[in-house]
Amino acid sequence: MTHDVAIHPLFSPWGRFGLFSFFIDAPEPAVVDTGIATSPAEGMAPALEAIGRRIEDVRWILLTHGHIDHIGGAHALWELTGRRAQVVIHEADAPMLRSRQAHVDEYRAGRGRYLGDPEGEATVAAATKAVISGELEPTRLVRGGEILSLGGDVTVSVHALPGHTPGSVAYVLDGQRAAFVGDAVQVHGAANGFPGYTDPSAYRAGLRHLRDEVRPRRLYLGHPYRRADGTPYGVELDEAQATEAIDQSLATEDRIASAACHCLASGPEPTDSPYSPFAAAAEELGYTGDPTLEPSPFFTSMHAYRTRGEHARHRSTPQT
Repeated sequence: MTHDVAIHPLFSPWGRFGLFSFFIDAPEPAVVDTGIATSPAEGMAPALEAIGRRIEDVRWILLTHGHIDHIGGAHALWELTGRRAQVVIHEADAPMLRSRQAHVDEYRAGRGRYLGDPEGEATVAAATKAVISGELEPTRLVRGGEILSLGGDVTVSVHALPGHTPGSVAYVLDGQRAAFVGDAVQVHGAANGFPGYTDPSAYRAGLRHLRDEVRPRRLYLGHPYRRADGTPYGVELDEAQATEAIDQSLATEDRIASAACHCLASGPEPTDSPYSPFAAAAEELGYTGDPTLEPSPFFTSMHAYRTRGEHARHRSTPQT
């Protein structure tokens, strides 16, 4: 790459926190992540018009993972491009793009086991209808290791970062080392104040890959994740902030792993606590957030330690 490509954050409001997509101003323009159903028309199109660009000219839709606040607007954006944009997602998360029901199945298999909400599945199903603009077959499936050409000398490398979801990826602009990671760097969590991941070992490995192999000069986050003191990072981090966020993410996971292992080793017991059956872990961590608020990352992560054998993990010092 002979010159840096301009990158523009595209903000869309939603619920307790905003959604961020990113426009890569390449010869074949790309949008990374798509927010929800209304985001392309109500957030992206006006923002692009303000910088003299047209949503119709987008040629790549790059999805970092399959959660509804990242793929919800994909079908709508694809339609606005005249169905000419290529839609890219990791093969492991492709079912979330193809089927609304996959999101209900994910809820039932994970956090839904602990929330005790008889209407939970119906609520998730209704949310998918409201915020996912349409079921969509991706144009291109990736696994990690691919290089995508955005025209001219602009290329993007795909890096698999499973952990937050099985199909989480980073898209890295070659040459300028700008990494778009979606929710693969959780730090201390976003609005819920707790990081969420479905595979702790893969999450750690992905963070180390980012830190040691990608070494981003700029890191673009899907949400304003938070430091230990609760203050949020922005969604555009410079090199020093990126290193700090990755290191804090590793340290936070290590601390959560220790609490989860203690809880699981003693046998998680159902109680009246809203954190049941992981109340002991919440107490050890000093976590006082509402674990029932979607996307319920506390239960997602605790379930991951429980089901992936992480209770057998024993470490006397943090693994960074």
